Amino acid sequence: MIKKIGPGVLVAAAFIGPGTVTACTLAGAEFGYALLWAMGLSILATIILQEMAARLGIVTQSGLADVIKHEIVSPYLRSLIIIIILGAIVIGNAAYEGGNIGGGTIGLEALFGPYYLVYYPYIIGIFAFLLLYIGNYRTLERVFIGLVLVMSLSFLITAVIFGPNIGDILKGLFLPVIPEDSILTVIALVGTTVVPYNLFLHAALVSEKWKSESDLASARRDTVVSIVLGGLVSMSVMVAAAAIPGGSIANVMDLAKGLEPLYGNAARYFMGIGLFAAGITSAITAPLAAAYVANSCFGWKAGLKDKKFRAVWIVILILGVLVMSLGMHPIEIIKFAQVANGMLLPVIALFLLWAVNRPSVMGKHKNNRMQNIFGSVIVVLALLLGAKSILRVFGLF
Repeated sequence: MIKKIGPGVLVAAAFIGPGTVTACTLAGAEFGYALLWAMGLSILATIILQEMAARLGIVTQSGLADVIKHEIVSPYLRSLIIIIILGAIVIGNAAYEGGNIGGGTIGLEALFGPYYLVYYPYIIGIFAFLLLYIGNYRTLERVFIGLVLVMSLSFLITAVIFGPNIGDILKGLFLPVIPEDSILTVIALVGTTVVPYNLFLHAALVSEKWKSESDLASARRDTVVSIVLGGLVSMSVMVAAAAIPGGSIANVMDLAKGLEPLYGNAARYFMGIGLFAAGITSAITAPLAAAYVANSCFGWKAGLKDKKFRAVWIVILILGVLVMSLGMHPIEIIKFAQVANGMLLPVIALFLLWAVNRPSVMGKHKNNRMQNIFGSVIVVLALLLGAKSILRVFGLF
């Protein structure tokens, strides 16, 4: 079974980062189970887009940026689009990396206390560097699987221990409502799950694992299972946050309050492990995705151990560590990341939908009518999400 696991687990590991944990915690604490439907919708959208990206990668044996370069005839338009994609991915991922390392820092602080807080970003950066420098896809895959298991068990067990009302959970999942002042939280839940750089990462990695169109069914199964399991983890965070007595949550570590009757002082360590795993998995995938995008944009055809490939993810990793070590305000980092995500997500979703509909690219595996309907709805929602995210950052919405 382990041998059949593919890049889908990296996608799940990437979107369940500290930002997701924070957004889900606040959603559960403020609105209970009412916004579970928004997470369900996000999971569905992620499955649809990531399936398209995986199918594109297997059929073409190329990344999304490679396909865009090949299919756009005008050299000026092609260059402009590649520059926009490269700049947004690299700069956006650097912003996200600061948040990822910050999340891992919170986990280490929970485990070892605040005494060595200044060193935690460097420890996480070195740990991520060593994992990436190994450069072996199978090794990275096993590391991700292990970390995702630790993280998932932490949050799933937390939710189960709280003993939530199943009826209320089902109501929140299948009866969409938008409570007062919850629209920005809905945007945050969707935005933190449907991650633009995952589309590039997935398309690049499936071509390393699967070489034949006969593997499309395996890739689709891998995508669905991994993302659904990742979505369950996100929902578990919301359920756990909603069930904490009094709903008093000042930060993500307050989730540990519900475990104190059972684990006592060990509760903070349990949650610390989960947050550290969430931070480190995202801290690895963000630089890796940026390297794959640069690889496609510049046509390097470089492997994991190539100097140019390594140079890109090292730069992203260093920028993330510097953001945390220089004491930059986390809110400003989050705002910058929201702007990048808001501009990038609808653009990348539109290009992906365009690419998987071209017979010259996909042949008989191009989108069918139902896939196009779902894809078009997601693009429209992504455009609305992007506009509202940008307006939110500048205080205009």
